[in-house]
Amino acid sequence: MEEKQKPSRKKSPLAIGGFLAVLLSQGKLLLTFLKVGKVGGAVISMFITVWAYAQLAPLSSAIGIVVMILIHELGHVIAARLKGLPVSAPVFIPFLGALIMMKKNPADAATEAFIGIGGPILGTLGGVAAFALGVYTDSPVIVSIAYAAFYLNLINLLPIHPLDGGRIATAVTRWLWILGLIGGLVFIFYLDHYINQLIFFVIWAMFAWDLYKKYVKYRKREQLVSVSTRFEFAADHLLQQGYIIPGENHMRELDFSTYSDLQGAGDGRQTIVMYWQGIGFEGHAYLPQQSLIRRVQLVKVDRLQKESGFYLGLQVQVDFSPMGNGDRYYEVPAKTRWKFGAAYLGLVLFLLYMIRMVHQAGIMD
Repeated sequence: MEEKQKPSRKKSPLAIGGFLAVLLSQGKLLLTFLKVGKVGGAVISMFITVWAYAQLAPLSSAIGIVVMILIHELGHVIAARLKGLPVSAPVFIPFLGALIMMKKNPADAATEAFIGIGGPILGTLGGVAAFALGVYTDSPVIVSIAYAAFYLNLINLLPIHPLDGGRIATAVTRWLWILGLIGGLVFIFYLDHYINQLIFFVIWAMFAWDLYKKYVKYRKREQLVSVSTRFEFAADHLLQQGYIIPGENHMRELDFSTYSDLQGAGDGRQTIVMYWQGIGFEGHAYLPQQSLIRRVQLVKVDRLQKESGFYLGLQVQVDFSPMGNGDRYYEVPAKTRWKFGAAYLGLVLFLLYMIRMVHQAGIMD
């Protein structure tokens, strides 16, 4: 029996690009920079990402990879909207993948898992369509794109937060996270490139630290979290009134109030309103989850002279204790757990089968 030819190593940039896309697609560091209107950021960032991938692979392959990532992200968008949760359009980040921003957090683990599995399901269907087209047209490029799609979606199903598999595990069993910790180390060991190993180790370490904080460090005591936000406050009136402008290292506690809009068009986010009565400042910020506010403190003051006038840059630190729903968040009916478990396992096995099919087809470059 003739041995099938193994894929050429020259396709490794695609594999690396797909791997980076999966692992870091949840990062949100560049979203603000790329966001232009409702869909402008998606379109602009898509073209930029295609150009970036084209530096490592043929243009046709670069376009195909970006389309596969888009299909995956659209799966999350569709699933979120089916659950009535507003999300942003996908925004692409070169060599990091793509991301969507949820404007309201899921209320329970079943909803989180439903949104999490939407991406791999639609992404897998996209890969199957590409594979069928590649085989029909005998196109090595299209088959390679299908392989990248299967690889991307399979890695994303590892039960590690923030990957989709880690989110699906919340509705199956959290014991899968332990499997993710062990399996993640094994996966890192078998990766064939040190850059891939480093990236995945960072993701794995962040996941491990989060589990440690949640189930060991803060299991029996209150967790205190600090977040910072910055405001630019128009302060011409302070100069006109002869007010003594605080120095850069000026610190003080601020008065505050907080509320959550749970009715009508409200999205359930907790809003904190902070005040500095002496200068007439009032700032609004959102908290990442329902919390008990412990302290609101001004930690830095910058003086800004702009064409429109004099401003104070106010950096504020908010200390709070997350309330959350505790274990109630993970209360999922047994029937629902079995459904998600079967869908999760079936998807993993199907992707492994399709990867094997791609190798057996023997028409990749």
